[in-house]
Amino acid sequence: MLRILDGRERVCDGTTRRDVLRVGSLGALGLGCGLADLQARPAAAGTGSFGKARSVIFISLFGGPAHQDTFDMKPDAPAEVRGEFAPINSSVSGTSVCEYLPHLAKLAHLYTQVRSVNHADNGHGSALYTLHTGWPHPRPNTPVAPAPTDYPPYGSLMSLIKPPTKPVLAYVLVGGLQGGGEGGIGQVGGFMGRRWEPLVIQQDAHEPDFEVPGLMPAEDVPAVRLDRRRSLLQQVDELAFRLEARHRKIKFSTLQQRVFEMLSSKQFLSAFDIDREEDNVRDAYGRNAEGQNLLLARRLAEAGVPAIQVTWHRLGTWDTHGNNFNSLKGQLLPRFDRCLAALLADLEQRGMLDQTLVVVYGEFGRTPKINAKAGRDHWASCYTALLAGGGVRRGEIFGASDKNAAFPLSNAVGPWDVGATALHCAGVDHHAEYRDPQGRPLVVCRGEPIQGILL
Repeated sequence: MLRILDGRERVCDGTTRRDVLRVGSLGALGLGCGLADLQARPAAAGTGSFGKARSVIFISLFGGPAHQDTFDMKPDAPAEVRGEFAPINSSVSGTSVCEYLPHLAKLAHLYTQVRSVNHADNGHGSALYTLHTGWPHPRPNTPVAPAPTDYPPYGSLMSLIKPPTKPVLAYVLVGGLQGGGEGGIGQVGGFMGRRWEPLVIQQDAHEPDFEVPGLMPAEDVPAVRLDRRRSLLQQVDELAFRLEARHRKIKFSTLQQRVFEMLSSKQFLSAFDIDREEDNVRDAYGRNAEGQNLLLARRLAEAGVPAIQVTWHRLGTWDTHGNNFNSLKGQLLPRFDRCLAALLADLEQRGMLDQTLVVVYGEFGRTPKINAKAGRDHWASCYTALLAGGGVRRGEIFGASDKNAAFPLSNAVGPWDVGATALHCAGVDHHAEYRDPQGRPLVVCRGEPIQGILL
């Protein structure tokens, strides 16, 4: 198992993140055998959204963005609550967003806001675990690291229950692992094991020498010392030719056959060759880590990858305890606005949005009251998530917060309900049962799909 460790990232609790890329085994490619005795129940009735999404793109805003400074603004609240930003009208009548989100304002008819997400964990790592798995961490509000007893993330469950029908990976994580300690809390296999972990793409797609080491020829493959100036697709072509020659000589098992099909699939492997995109498309997303990583996510969805997670943390986290408004308007919001709007518009123009669910959320929101450092602190009691495409209604607002955006006023939901909604749209029954290594039956998700936002 090859582990490539990269730079560290700090949040307010002082913990660090190390990006970990695990490659070099069939398990790392998400191609292992079944965990145990999956028992699927009938799909929920009364909605046409079940299985509507062929792919789900989870966009994780690490640090916790301020909901009242983005989508759930309170212009009539006291100054110490409403903050410095003004709302602007959107493409949906009666709906406004922050003035620093002009592109997303024009596309409000494409997404739905859930303004009543809440839970009880204000710790970065433990809340991130809840965000990705849909289960509260046993040690909430504390710095935590991944453990072999953890619940698996949604992408791992999707890999188990509804594996891809095309020769592609089931679960890809773009942008490196998030979280404190060794990184990856809620993003690795947990008790399902390493074979169900995502392929973690640590290198950002905007880097000139971007490549995916786990899908490139190993050093003992002949002619591996290819000139780095050659395109990724050229390397893929050569690898496919050599694998084909070997395939004719060896009788592959079913599992090996699936690996071979994936590694020889030009459609899948060329998805990583982001240089093949037109310049105007790359420019629209933004020539930066966040923009190009979202573009890569679109390419992976186009190739048929069912579960794609994109982590936001290269520009800086959303953990704005101090200097909140300058950080948001100076860097975070303009880039977020541009690249997310580009993704939604691109999916819509290509006719992909109805079959691709985009879920955007952080591990929590920020406090209603601005602190003495012109910042906002952790606040899990109420925040906003965005969902678009893939079985979700467009241009709507579900739930509401109170006058200070402090607590849900109506239709309160948990992050596990957002997760259950994503699973439902992906065609995974949230009531399905599977067994852990001890043989105990477990339900896929503790939440319920948010019926009010489903088609």
